[in-house]
Amino acid sequence: MANLTSMSGFLLMGFSENRKLQILHALLFLVTYLLALTGNFLIITVTILDHCLQSPMYYFLKHLSVLDLCFISVTVPQSIANSLMNSGYISLGQCILQAFFFIALASSEVAILTVMSYDRYVAICRPLQYETIMDPYACRHAVSAVWLAGGFSGLMHAAVNFSIPLCGKRVIYQFFCDIPQMLKLACSHEFVNEIAVAAVTTSAAFVCLVSIVLSYIRIFSTVLRIPSAEGRTKVFATCLPHLFVVTFFLSTAGFEFLRPPSDSQSAMDLMFSIFYTVIPPTLNPVIYSLRNEAIKAALRKMLSKGEFAQRRIYLKAIFKF
Repeated sequence: MANLTSMSGFLLMGFSENRKLQILHALLFLVTYLLALTGNFLIITVTILDHCLQSPMYYFLKHLSVLDLCFISVTVPQSIANSLMNSGYISLGQCILQAFFFIALASSEVAILTVMSYDRYVAICRPLQYETIMDPYACRHAVSAVWLAGGFSGLMHAAVNFSIPLCGKRVIYQFFCDIPQMLKLACSHEFVNEIAVAAVTTSAAFVCLVSIVLSYIRIFSTVLRIPSAEGRTKVFATCLPHLFVVTFFLSTAGFEFLRPPSDSQSAMDLMFSIFYTVIPPTLNPVIYSLRNEAIKAALRKMLSKGEFAQRRIYLKAIFKF
């Protein structure tokens, strides 16, 4: 590992200093990254090209996949490169950008999951008003608000966190520029502003969580009154994947960010960081496609020989412009 005592960057400790384990880590992360790219790219492509998947639910799913693609690309490629080069060094500029995009995309992901839960609530509990409430104009504004809120959150954290004077060795016990770990490097009593910003972000996430919980309370109370078992099964097949994604992402991220950062590297820190940075973007396409008959049918149609050739010609025509 590089000696950072005279450098302005940081040392990411990663998973191991053993060369064989570093190579294994790089290979596992590479396979996971390729799976995430493939799955999310397929979801994005099929929701753009298939005319049957143009409802608000699939519109929001498309943006969730875009967020997942960006989210996993912020941390995993850098970690793979560090392992292959046997160097955990990351420059100050890279660390600032990584922290900004990580917080921005994580915040946007929480926001889009909240919007998706509201979309399911309106579709199931107020079906007669669904087209009026979730019209294309409202959906575009909701997605714009998601991206703007995430960008603002990332900007606040990056601006405040990187204006704090740092003391001691610049060693981060993570495989990416994790803000809770970076606060340990701050000089005494210099991180009050970051705590205030984190409190605002946490409060916003809590409001999103409450909104999601309330939406699903109403959804399940409505579903349980459906007399048809087939109808209940269809609704649960639509809602349960989303509920699983929300629960997994928020619980692991909340546990990691709310508990005090450790003074040294631990397996638990790394495990929970993988749970909310790597696994959700990889599993989301699998969860939504395997439980959604419309997406599976659209994927089979798109990947069929004749249809695939037509879509390829169509995409080429688009990119020419």
